[in-house]
Amino acid sequence: MIKKLLPAVAVAGLAFLLPNLAFAQEAAEAAKATGGGAGWGHLSAALVLAIGATAGATAQGRAVVAACDGMARNPGAAGQIRGIAFLGLVLIESLVIYTLVIAFIINGK
Repeated sequence: MIKKLLPAVAVAGLAFLLPNLAFAQEAAEAAKATGGGAGWGHLSAALVLAIGATAGATAQGRAVVAACDGMARNPGAAGQIRGIAFLGLVLIESLVIYTLVIAFIINGK
C-alpha cells in the first residue's frame, strides 16, 4: 500500500512546491531592489546544523553499540575493533564538522 502511495505523495509535493519556486525569483529581485530580505540564512543554517548533528549523533551511537557488541562477542579482537571504531567515529565527526562549515557559509551570505 505504501509503495503505491509514495509516487502520488511525491507528485503532490512537487505540485505544491514548484509554483513557489516560480515566484521566488520575483521575490528575490524585489528584496534586492529594496535592500532587504527575508533573512532565512540564520534559520537555514540552524536547520542544517541540527539535522547534521542529529544524524551524526545517531550514527556515532550505533557505531559504538556495534563496536561494544563486537568486543563482547570476541574479546581477542578488541584492539582491532577499537581502532576501526575510533576511525569510524572520526569520519562521522568530520561530516558533522563539514555541516558546521556549511552552516557558517549559509549564515555568511
